[in-house]
Amino acid sequence: MLVTAYLAFVGLLASCLGLELSRCRAKPPGRACSNPSFLRFQLDFYQVYFLALAADWLQAPYLYKLYQHYYFLEGQIAILYVCGLASTVLFGLVASSLVDWLGRKNSCVLFSLTYSLCCLTKLSQDYFVLLVGRALGGLSTALLFSAFEAWYIHEHVERHDFPAEWIPATFARAAFWNHVLAVVAGVTAEAVASWIGLGPVAPFVAAIPLLALAGALALRNWGENYDRQRAFSRTCAGGLRCLLSDRRVLLLGTIQALFESVIFIFVFLWTPVLDPHGAPLGIVFSSFMAASLLGSSLYRIATSKRYHLQPMHLLSLAVLIVVFSLFMLTFSTSPGQESPVESFIAFLLIELACGLYFPSMSFLRRKVIPETEQAGVLNWFRVPLHLLACLGLLVLHDSDRKTAGNMII
Repeated sequence: MLVTAYLAFVGLLASCLGLELSRCRAKPPGRACSNPSFLRFQLDFYQVYFLALAADWLQAPYLYKLYQHYYFLEGQIAILYVCGLASTVLFGLVASSLVDWLGRKNSCVLFSLTYSLCCLTKLSQDYFVLLVGRALGGLSTALLFSAFEAWYIHEHVERHDFPAEWIPATFARAAFWNHVLAVVAGVTAEAVASWIGLGPVAPFVAAIPLLALAGALALRNWGENYDRQRAFSRTCAGGLRCLLSDRRVLLLGTIQALFESVIFIFVFLWTPVLDPHGAPLGIVFSSFMAASLLGSSLYRIATSKRYHLQPMHLLSLAVLIVVFSLFMLTFSTSPGQESPVESFIAFLLIELACGLYFPSMSFLRRKVIPETEQAGVLNWFRVPLHLLACLGLLVLHDSDRKTAGNMII
């Protein structure tokens, strides 16, 4: 399993690099990419945002392993994950309004503080302290995916008066580097936890300086902006009305809830499935992220002017790939007949499907959901998504289980 993980990582990384280089050579630079003022503004945003993302990804490979290291049963670990998901959906419902009222820059600094505290709780073996840490992690995740984007959009349009058409260029580049940071974070986590031998808590400690630096740069370089005129109740009511009045929006929300809840359960399962077979968790995680990056690259190629494939078809393909992967996992995780290599391949296919799914879903949401209602609709989308994921974890796992391998059946 060790050799397989490293070979897969190198192969996926080489494939991603080849596709991106060929795509970059074929794509002419746009006007936004060569504007010096815009590039300086982007850099100010990326410095903080990428540090926040790197700190987030750094914790992912060893979360389950850390709880195992503290000798918690699988059912207890499942409750910790459920607590994190529940806090994410609860804080996610009010995050946009909280960010608008508190201030976008202040909210980004608050993210740095709460996520640092979340990391510090990982030093404790007390179950209640770890539960509090998961709740803080849920708040931090909600802030990460609302405050930074809200700050950037306001500054881009209101303060700097750049064309709104340039906003997608910033977030498209951020999405690409988000994948790259995830790959690097996995290798870094493996280095500090395994190669240096500091143990599974090391990545969480290593994330704290990154979070502190992100908060300090935001305080020093960013201006503050608010939007205290948008009412939370009006946003949610408008989103619910849009969701119930348009069958296309309802269908899109159903697809998102079903697909992404499976992904959340996969996040819980991959460590107990692969770790008993000696898998290097950081390298495995980096391989997953490289597979997702490969899927994103394939999406951009498939939807380019050369091939003209529709995002809806690629979304269907992503769903089919996940179904096939789950079918593989029912056999490769059967008790007494475990095949870690086949399970690893199935997990890589799931991540490849994610690389196709997320840009496809993002495109369809922009087409189907009115821009003024997107925040409210997405809030409602997250409720069944996280509820299904929590229900799945609670049903699939109980405190008497010793391993998670047979839980995929």
